[in-house]
Amino acid sequence: MKSFLVGIFTIFTQSVMWIPIHFIRHIYLKIIVKSLGSHTEVCRNVDIRSPRRISIGDNTTINKRSLLDGRGGNLIIGNCVDIAQEAQIWTLQHDYDSPSYQAVGKSVVVGDYAWIGTRAIVLPGVRIGKGAVVAAGSIVTKDVSDYDVVAGVPAKRISQRNRNLSYKLGKWRWFQ
Repeated sequence: MKSFLVGIFTIFTQSVMWIPIHFIRHIYLKIIVKSLGSHTEVCRNVDIRSPRRISIGDNTTINKRSLLDGRGGNLIIGNCVDIAQEAQIWTLQHDYDSPSYQAVGKSVVVGDYAWIGTRAIVLPGVRIGKGAVVAAGSIVTKDVSDYDVVAGVPAKRISQRNRNLSYKLGKWRWFQ
């Protein structure tokens, strides 16, 4: 019965996240996630798993078809974070060495002013530092230091970012 109810909740959440009116999605997210900051934009078709473990800061944008997973631990997203389209942040994965294919969960933290590029994947247990940039298509398996720019599979440091960051994101756009 529990899995049936979880399934119904998931379908309802996906339906709400499809609605092209930001205000409606924002009200619903305020109810279901652990915390949702002000002036935060969560675009259409974002896949949210175990929302009670997900915290999203102020002035943050989470773009279309991204995935936020709270099943394996807390997912904490800071202020002024940009998560590009189709990025995935996972807190749960399987241990491929486990004879029973056991699930392993760890929390993920995304620091203020971080930018996670299109189709980047962040794996469980990772901390993305303040102002860090994860390039498009990268797979992050280890912590990223503050203001580092990482790219590749697995992601490796390629440069440093400007430390004078003061922008704000999260502008609500019609039909996004």
